[in-house]
Amino acid sequence: MPLLSWLSESTDERPEAVRVDDRSASWVELRRMAAAVADDLRGVGRVAVPATPTLETVVGVVGGLLAGAAVVPVPPDAGPVERDHILRDSGAEALLTPAGGEPFDSAPPAVPVDLARRSDTRHPESDPAATALILYTSGTTGAPKGAVLSRRAVAACLDGLADAWSWTPDDRLVHGLPLFHVHGLVLGVLGPLRLGSRLHHVGRPRPERYAAAGGSLYFGVPTIWSRVAADRDAARALRGARLLVSGSAALPEPVFAALADLAGHRVVERYGMTETLITVSARADGPRRPGTVGQPLPGVRTRVVDEHGDPLPAGTMGELQVRGGTLFDGYLHRPDADAASRTRDGWFRTGDVATVGPDGWHRIVGRAATDLIKSGGYRIGTGEVEDALLAHPGVREAAVVGTPHPDLGQQVTAYVVGDDLREADLIDFVARQLSVHKRPRQVRLVDALPRNAMGKVQKNLLVQE
Repeated sequence: MPLLSWLSESTDERPEAVRVDDRSASWVELRRMAAAVADDLRGVGRVAVPATPTLETVVGVVGGLLAGAAVVPVPPDAGPVERDHILRDSGAEALLTPAGGEPFDSAPPAVPVDLARRSDTRHPESDPAATALILYTSGTTGAPKGAVLSRRAVAACLDGLADAWSWTPDDRLVHGLPLFHVHGLVLGVLGPLRLGSRLHHVGRPRPERYAAAGGSLYFGVPTIWSRVAADRDAARALRGARLLVSGSAALPEPVFAALADLAGHRVVERYGMTETLITVSARADGPRRPGTVGQPLPGVRTRVVDEHGDPLPAGTMGELQVRGGTLFDGYLHRPDADAASRTRDGWFRTGDVATVGPDGWHRIVGRAATDLIKSGGYRIGTGEVEDALLAHPGVREAAVVGTPHPDLGQQVTAYVVGDDLREADLIDFVARQLSVHKRPRQVRLVDALPRNAMGKVQKNLLVQE
């Protein structure tokens, strides 16, 4: 079956099948526009696409895939050093640009994406093992690494989510996510083009835009859902939706509860990485438990191991490892990093700390490097402390990290955004909710937390500070 099977086969000419901000196209129009791009990319093995939230980006990505090229999304806010690294490291042979747009300096030859052009060329479907995407990871050390994702892996991920979320052509997907990550691009664009749901990308993901979109299926990251929950009218406007999905970071339990109350939805949470795509999720036809991300998708296996790689019993905190058809093919030009990411028996080391209950439900504690604190012989997950802080009425945001301590090894340190707060009061507040050894030993009151484009708190910056 073609990767973009719905788009490839649809004869539907009704407008607004795909809408990005204020421009839209029918399925047939989108296919013909993308085919015109694919015509220009004959013989190109890898093509870079500036991943702005525009219809040109959608047409360019689809055109690259129709041509059988590996598509390399370039973050629009990437600085010249990062951008040049992506273009050089990926070996991109062409750069898709909006018609009349300015190409990057030192970039490969520009190929314009002109939405006025149409083509009826039917390009042959590529081998499922061929590369679909090269997505660059936002690593905390060194230059970003290119994760090579096959067409087969993308298809396996989307088909698994269709099963878990009852995702069908009757849905209208609404989101405002960046188009250079798994969440916004693979799930948020390629998902509709494979499964047939209409797509409305709202541009900037403001609560009022989500509220006005009239979708049945909504994607967001915790930052978006926190803002929606704070806008009571916007949250109530989502009562007519079928499913709200959150990912890319843990959804705070107070936000989960607020959306359940105002929007009438218990949010589905899921888990994945650039290298694995989505591997674990709650289901549309099953329970949704705050702070958990559900069970493995069809064809995916998971295990939790200790620092020696030995499997741990249910409910014990350790590193999560996964295997299955959604995994990437490796890091481009980085056999060393690829070898380090996999065990001898073929499991991928996620670097995330998790627990898996006897019923198979997964709880993601966080990154092993920043979200597991070893203090005085105790292993403390930062998410539990963050949830306790967020229960305080004056706390708007919280991030917890481990910082060096001469006696304990590490101490619990919290960074908090809020109003009229005192350090001692917050420490006592947490100590009354959790075990005393989990209380912060230091609370730093800040105006804002550093976040990346997906809304994830950049804890490595807090640790460095």
